Amino acid sequence: MSVTLHTSLGDLKIEVFAEANFLALCASGYYDKCIWHRNIKGFMIQTGDPTGTGKGGQSIWGRPFADEIRSTLKFNQRGIVAMASSGRDTNKSQFFILYAKQPHLDGHYTIIGRVIDGAINGTLDLMEKVAVNEKHRPVQEIKMTGVSGIFLVTIHANPIADKEAER
Repeated sequence: MSVTLHTSLGDLKIEVFAEANFLALCASGYYDKCIWHRNIKGFMIQTGDPTGTGKGGQSIWGRPFADEIRSTLKFNQRGIVAMASSGRDTNKSQFFILYAKQPHLDGHYTIIGRVIDGAINGTLDLMEKVAVNEKHRPVQEIKMTGVSGIFLVTIHANPIADKEAER
């Protein structure tokens, strides 16, 4: 299954590893007003906080949820997508995308997918080049974009929603 995030700098198509919270937030339009509020060249870019401060956000359950660490998934390449958290079992809505492999993150964050289009010579490169202030906040706002009537996040396949519809 995959989703496409439509940003002010271009599209990022992400292969999603069956993560109910992320897909439900995408489907509900939760991420439509989010900006990319943290951008560290050579490391990662982060979004998913509707307040834009880096301190907000909520899961679909209205509370933080447990880490879902899989030993087979590693922070071993550019474009890995993972839930951002403030510690163990504190996942909500924020997520980040790697600019480079970061093996020191293995076992500490829930990996939810990987960029399959736009990671190399594309949107992710443009995002990494955006100037930031001393707090790593992009000087040029990077946000989800779209045209009236078109979702800012496109879900290409959602087996979780399909399974719910069958009930």
